[in-house]
Amino acid sequence: MDITHALVFSGGLVLCLTTGVWLLSLYLNDSSIADIFWGTGFVLITLAAYLLSERSTLHTLLALLVTVWGGRLTVHILLRNHGRPEDARYAAWRRQSGRRWWWYSYFKVFLLQGFLMWTIAAPLLAVQTAVGLRGVPVAAGVGTAIWAIGFFFEAAGDLQLARFKANPGNAGKLLTAGVWRYTRHPNYFGDAAQWWGFYLFAAAAGGWWTVYSPLIMTLLLMRVSGVPLLEKSMKTRPGYEDYIKTTAAFFPWLPKRR
Repeated sequence: MDITHALVFSGGLVLCLTTGVWLLSLYLNDSSIADIFWGTGFVLITLAAYLLSERSTLHTLLALLVTVWGGRLTVHILLRNHGRPEDARYAAWRRQSGRRWWWYSYFKVFLLQGFLMWTIAAPLLAVQTAVGLRGVPVAAGVGTAIWAIGFFFEAAGDLQLARFKANPGNAGKLLTAGVWRYTRHPNYFGDAAQWWGFYLFAAAAGGWWTVYSPLIMTLLLMRVSGVPLLEKSMKTRPGYEDYIKTTAAFFPWLPKRR
């Protein structure tokens, strides 16, 4: 399967998956499940292309890295949201839209997310549909190293934050230890780093043109749906202004001394 067929096939797959998740959200009356599906969607796209194309050690390695990334993210969000009401963002949209939300959510949440997923998945498809893969081992090694750094920051950040929030004594407090000592958003940085790692695989396999994928992910995390939204909600917490002055915003760095 070549890249053109892979893009068409994955587009149809994403449409079916997002529609199915949307129908499930109507049954559960909870649009938050769109977040749970984000990581899983990339895993399914990658595995489908992997099974329908030439398979080698490097194809398998990338498929494994994507599965670990997407699987961990899905489990993390599933556990985080379990037993909780619909996320405040979706709940606000639901109130604003009123009775229209049942169909409006399909376009505003699920189809939009599906389109982003299909667009961002391009490097993964570029690798899985490539043949030969000469010169890729070195790039794959560097890409895997960058992915590992990103995975550590994202997984450690999520785990440390979950444990911190689980302690009732930390209510209203800020987590400034662990990886949170070096960046205010270790999970967002880690996510972006992993996508740049994926891109190195693709660039070496001839998919250099998919550079827009990690750029979009980094832009979304740094300027749109990641850092800005969280910073806005956190600035009212006591001590956060001092945390901003001493801790790097995105890229990890040694904390500054006051």
